[in-house]
Amino acid sequence: MSYQNTLAYAQSQDQADSLRSFRDHYFIPQQNGTDTVYLCGNSLGLQPKAARAALEQEMTKWAELGVEGHFTGDSPWFTYHTLLAAPTARVVGARPEEVVVMNQLTVNLHLMLVSFYRPQGKRFKILTEAGAFPSDQYALESQVKFHGFNPDEAILEVAPRPGEHILRTEDILATIRENESELALVMMGGVNYYTGQVFDMAAITQEAHAVGAMCGFDLAHAAGNVTLRLHDWNVDFAVWCTYKYLNSGPGGTSGVFVHERHAQNPDLPRFAGWWGHDQGQRFQMKKGFIPMAGADGWQLSNSQVLPMAVHKASLELFDQAGMDNLRAKSEKLTGYLEFLIKELQQPKTALEVITPEEPSARGCQLSLLVHQNGRQLFDTLMANGFILDWREPNVIRVAPTPMYNTFEDVYRFGQFLAQHFRS
Repeated sequence: MSYQNTLAYAQSQDQADSLRSFRDHYFIPQQNGTDTVYLCGNSLGLQPKAARAALEQEMTKWAELGVEGHFTGDSPWFTYHTLLAAPTARVVGARPEEVVVMNQLTVNLHLMLVSFYRPQGKRFKILTEAGAFPSDQYALESQVKFHGFNPDEAILEVAPRPGEHILRTEDILATIRENESELALVMMGGVNYYTGQVFDMAAITQEAHAVGAMCGFDLAHAAGNVTLRLHDWNVDFAVWCTYKYLNSGPGGTSGVFVHERHAQNPDLPRFAGWWGHDQGQRFQMKKGFIPMAGADGWQLSNSQVLPMAVHKASLELFDQAGMDNLRAKSEKLTGYLEFLIKELQQPKTALEVITPEEPSARGCQLSLLVHQNGRQLFDTLMANGFILDWREPNVIRVAPTPMYNTFEDVYRFGQFLAQHFRS
């Protein structure tokens, strides 16, 4: 695509954007009475304007009906989670029976590890990426310790080659093959939170299965951001949060994918709770867990109706926009951001983009490695109405989110950056 470093060009792209009206469905944070340039949807997505009404609807039902809200109206709480299955499946490329919304991300990761990390004999190792998000690291460490293993021996980390920032797919696949007799599980982020690299989940899953290992992904930075085909890729399981690109509120609920070949297996070990028990027999209060069919069988407790109401409002916007359309706009927005950064002509010793250049290997985030006074630059940007994300030791994460960001947002960020490096 041929980009231009002018305000007129950015505004013309916004006028031609078929998704431009979706920005009006979100509250844009203000600074000194004007819209900020919010490029931080990879940390916390903006609030849909419909969220408050969705929440109020359930609050009113609670006030007027009390416990009867579980069984009354168009969206009874008893089956509330089922309202989210089809739109969730469309976001992650799954079948509705393969997904369930419940709990929070790391809770769900632990539940999945109970079922899919099943060490036997010398096959006890887990492969992940070096520099995975800390919560994933802690979950894996505690799980291998629970099984009596030393994390230093049981967890294999694939790191970038010396002098490089991103992982090569061939190195990931080679490491899987090199450890084929000892590998029980491959569990990685779908998108690395620090570099913004999208991993080749299809190839990784295929290679893991070829050596007899299970394969799962943390999609916290992938769901609502990049194209996912979890069912077609044959992924065993996945988990994700909903408060980043899925715009469902701080600490919002989480999603789970379990491939149908596992989701229909009642004998697969799991930690059980009564909301995962056969719905037809749930209130008989008898011993003997009989799991619901599909991913629903991993539920533990009642649906979190209030955060789910917000999530439902957000998913309705994703259904209206369409993930393919969002992804197409994302590639253009991120490409424009990359173009403007290259226009700065800064040496890598000053400013370096550590996110892959290939569009298929990145989402809407570019990670800027600022080698000198990075924190000072970040603070200056924030003080001037650019809402971004800082990651130690010296990375500014910039995420032009297609649902509500504009080409003019990206242009304004590029102009401010240019002024900084000229001064």
